[in-house]
Order: sequence, then C-alpha cells, then structure tokens
Amino acid sequence: MIDIKVKTFQELTTQELYDVLQLRSEVFVVEQDCVYQDIDGKDQNALHIIGYKNTNLVAYTRVFKPGDYFKYASIGRVVVRENERQYQYGYDIMKASIEAVKTHYNQTKIKISAQTYLKRFYNNLEFFEVGEEYLEDGIPHIAMIRN
Repeated sequence: MIDIKVKTFQELTTQELYDVLQLRSEVFVVEQDCVYQDIDGKDQNALHIIGYKNTNLVAYTRVFKPGDYFKYASIGRVVVRENERQYQYGYDIMKASIEAVKTHYNQTKIKISAQTYLKRFYNNLEFFEVGEEYLEDGIPHIAMIRN
C-alpha cells in the first residue's frame, strides 16, 4: 500500500516538486528514450496526486479540471517507478486520481491521452478508446474516456 496525497502546485514542497520532476524525467525521458518538454507550464494549474512508499515517491499523476487541458477533466503524466510496478501501484494512483476529479471538480467524465500499449490497464479502470491512434512525442497514443 502506498500513502497518497493530493496537492495543488502551491502546496507542493520543494522536495516533493523535485521528486516529481525527477520521477517523470526518469521514466518518460530516460526509460522511454523520449526527448520532450516535460516541464510544459501546466503543472501550476494541476492537482498533483503523489504516492509514497515509506519516504520514496513511487507513483504520480497530475489532474486537470475541465477546460484546462481537454474539454473534460483529465489525468496525465501517469507514472510508476520501474522497480515498483509489480505491486500494481498504477491502479492505486489512478483510483486516487479518479476520486480527486470527483471530489475537487465534481466531475465523473475524464479524458486521457494513453500510451497505446496500456489500453488494457486503462480498460480495467473503465476508460475506453475514442478515435484513432496517433503519435505524441513519437510514441503511439490513443484518446480514452471514462464516463
């Protein structure tokens, strides 16, 4: 089990922000070998869902209200540290993110831009594909909606 906290950008400590950016870079830039602009100016408008195991950040997402990223509320930058994935923390952090959308934005319809190879994972969380596959930063993605 991981300890999950929901914080605005302003509520993040300097150490938490550093941990988040380090984890996102570790997975999205280094592990996935994808050079892209992770620090995109959107973190300031997001809710940050951070999952700790003991004192180590192991899972993270950022959540947006409708209109900030997509027409609907959205969840993005879904990440779990590579050596912690066998514990299924992805489900824990996503369930907390879905709950944060309900609690903070009073919304149930959520849109994500999912890496295509993770469709089954998101299907298990009641997200379903809409539209065609597309490339985002050179990686195949699909839009998915949860009603």
